[in-house]
Amino acid sequence: MRIALFTETFLPKVDGIVTRLSHTVDHLQRMGDQVLVISPDGGLNEYRGAKIYGIPGFPLPLYPELKLALPRPAIRQELAAFQPDLIHIVNPAVLGLGGLYYAKSLDVPLVASYHTHLPKYLEHYGLGMLEGVMWELLKAVHNQAQLNLCTSTAMQEALTSHGIERVEVWQKGVDTELFHPSLASREVRSHLSQGHPDSPILLYVGRLSAEKEIDRIKPVLEAIPDARLALVGDGPYRADLEKHFAGTATHFVGYLTGRDLAAAFASADAFIFPSRTETLGLVLLEAMAAGCPVIAANAGGIPDIVTDGVNGYLFDPADEQGAITATQRLLANPQERATLRQNARQEAERWGWAAATRQLQGFYHAVLERSLLSAA
Repeated sequence: MRIALFTETFLPKVDGIVTRLSHTVDHLQRMGDQVLVISPDGGLNEYRGAKIYGIPGFPLPLYPELKLALPRPAIRQELAAFQPDLIHIVNPAVLGLGGLYYAKSLDVPLVASYHTHLPKYLEHYGLGMLEGVMWELLKAVHNQAQLNLCTSTAMQEALTSHGIERVEVWQKGVDTELFHPSLASREVRSHLSQGHPDSPILLYVGRLSAEKEIDRIKPVLEAIPDARLALVGDGPYRADLEKHFAGTATHFVGYLTGRDLAAAFASADAFIFPSRTETLGLVLLEAMAAGCPVIAANAGGIPDIVTDGVNGYLFDPADEQGAITATQRLLANPQERATLRQNARQEAERWGWAAATRQLQGFYHAVLERSLLSAA
């Protein structure tokens, strides 16, 4: 099978969407499929045997980490040479609309996937009044696909309730070999805590952006005696967060990847995740695979991963005291913490990338079969 993948973000950028896509491309290639990635230019021409066709872009004004790349006529030539059996558009915005256009004009079956809960992001940028318009735009694009994929049952319900059709859940995945409890170390604890390895270490990993609501971790930090907070990642909200957390025991670690990131998860005492806008929250699975107890908002796709009191704690995002109470409970009970670590690891072991990719292949084949039947 030959799959043309249109995405608004890809390597070398680091985020949950890129993590999913890079593992998916890797496993599709390993399983004998061929993938052409069409994305904003990041300086790469190939990944795991898949060709990357990069298109020059410019930084988004509100989000300079993201590049906006406009479709160009040369894409048609790339597609003509590649001869895709199927086009998959990921979070279609600009390039994705190009993928939609070429699927229609070349009569190639189309799959779309939804990974960023854009309507809910708007309120964090003072644009909440546009939520209804955003849903209409999403519906107009996604309903032209033969299949729409999302990453949790909560998102499936949200999309369906707003009129988006043919929605299925693309199961979660995590690299359980890389993210492992055995990587915990005192040296990493010392790095995360800036020389205080015996203090309780709270961890956040992800984009430093307004919609992640990282500022809500500050009361948790202040309520735990001697606690240290490590914020791993970067993003457009960093300067605001540095002001917000000034005078607290907070370490802005910057980006970590690979084994360094896995060791950070394994070495922390708790992973705090206050975001209410997650379609899945891949970093939660990575934390759980590394045996790091999770404390997360009971919102979006998060309850698909975290079972309260079993493999982590969920708190009501409307309750200002919820995250504080959950964190205090976790740190006060070493035996319960050890049980949560073990259960979190067991849950993560159920979700390998190979299984997620085999499921995706099944979706692709079903779309191709329906397309052949309708053409007959």
